[in-house]
Amino acid sequence: MESSPRNQFYSAFDFETRGSRAAPAGEYRTPFEVDRDRIIHTAAFRRLQSKTQVFLSGEYDFYRTRLTHSIEVAQIGRSICTRLRRVSDLLGDSFFIDPDLVEAACLAHDLGHPPFGHTGERSLNRLMREFGGFEGNAQTLRMLTETIYGADRGMDPTRAFIDATLKYKSLHGELGEAPENHFLYDAQSDWLDFTLGGADFPPELPPGEARNAFRSIECQIMDWADDTAYSLNDLADGIQAGFITLERIWRWGEAQSLTDAQGEHLDKLCRAIREEKVEPRLGRRIGDFIAATSLREDANFMANLTRRYRYRLEIDPAMREEAELYKALALDIVFRSPQLQQLDHKAGQILERLFGAFADRYLGQKNKHRILPPAVQQSVEAEPAEAKRARLLCDYLAAMTDGFAARTYKRLFDADFGSIVDLV
Repeated sequence: MESSPRNQFYSAFDFETRGSRAAPAGEYRTPFEVDRDRIIHTAAFRRLQSKTQVFLSGEYDFYRTRLTHSIEVAQIGRSICTRLRRVSDLLGDSFFIDPDLVEAACLAHDLGHPPFGHTGERSLNRLMREFGGFEGNAQTLRMLTETIYGADRGMDPTRAFIDATLKYKSLHGELGEAPENHFLYDAQSDWLDFTLGGADFPPELPPGEARNAFRSIECQIMDWADDTAYSLNDLADGIQAGFITLERIWRWGEAQSLTDAQGEHLDKLCRAIREEKVEPRLGRRIGDFIAATSLREDANFMANLTRRYRYRLEIDPAMREEAELYKALALDIVFRSPQLQQLDHKAGQILERLFGAFADRYLGQKNKHRILPPAVQQSVEAEPAEAKRARLLCDYLAAMTDGFAARTYKRLFDADFGSIVDLV
C-alpha cells in the first residue's frame, strides 16, 4: 500500500505485512488505525484489566492495572506525537510521526506480560529456562504475530507496528546462558529479519544493550511514554496506598546522595502529600515530561530503508533524572517492602506449581488427567516437540489474569475448593 499523500513520513516498506492483508472495499482507515483497532478488540487487551501493575488487581478499585496503565501510556504517546509535529522543524503537516501507530504500540506494549507483574515474568523465565526462556516483550511479539486470535492466528501486523513494539532486538541464544530479560525468543529470528527488511546488524551493534537500544522513533516515543506513566502514576498509587509516606520519603532521602535538584523534587512531593494535592501535582509533571521531548536527525544502517530510523528522540536530561528518582523511590519503598515481597513470593509459588502440574501431565506424561481446556490440550498434544509443547503451556499461563491463575491454583491444589461453581 502506498504512503498516504497526507503524510509522507511513511512508505510502502512501513505498511508491509508478511501475510496478504488486503484492505476490504470501502476501508476508510489507514493500516496503522487497523493495527490499533485490532488490539483494542481482543480478549488479550481486555485481560489487562485484571493483571497487576503495582498492586495485585482487584485489591482496590482505584489502583492502576495493566489496562489503565496502557491507556495512560497511549495518551502520553499521542501527546508526544502532537507536540513534536507542532514544534519540531524536522516535521510538518504532511511529514509527521503517526499518532495512531504510536497509540497502537502503547496499547500493545504490555500484552505479553503474565499475571502477577514482574514477579510472574521472572518466574516464567526461570521455569522456561531449558525451553528458551520467557520475556514479556518477546511474548508480546509472539501474540501479535502468532497467537492473539488463538493457536497459530496472529493479527498480521504491519512492519512499522511490529517495530514500534520491539524494545529488544537480541535473541535469547545470543546472550549467553539463561539471560534474565531483554531478549526475543530464538524462534522469532524470522520476524526480526522481516522487521529489519533483511538488513544485518553492523559490528557496532552486537547483541546486548547496544542492539536493544536501537529502536525506531515510534518505539522510542512509546518507551518514554511508558517511563513517564509508571514513574509518576505508580508513585501516586504508592502514596495513595499508604506505602510512600512523608516519614519514609525523608528516611529514604537521608540514605541517598541526592543532588540539589533531586532534593527539591522530594521537597515538592512532600508538600503535595501534606496539602493532599498529589494527583494534580503529578498530573502536571506528565505535561512537563511530554514537553521535555525533541527530535534530532540520526544516521544508521536502517535510515535508507525507512524514515522511522532517521530520527532520535531527545529527552531533557533533568526530566530523565527526575523520572529515575521517582522509579528508585518507588522501587525501594513499595516494590521492596515486606508486604509486596510476600505477595511476590506467593505469586511465584502459584506459577511454579501450575507449570509443574502442566509439565507433569503434558511433558512428562505422569498422569492422564485432562487439566487444560480442550482447545489448549488439543494444540499441546498435537505438537511432537517437547520445547514447543512447553511454549504452548507457557502461553496458557502467561495469558492468565491474576484472579484466574489463583482460581486455577485453588482448583488443583486446595482440597476445600471443588464445587461445580468453582469451575469457572
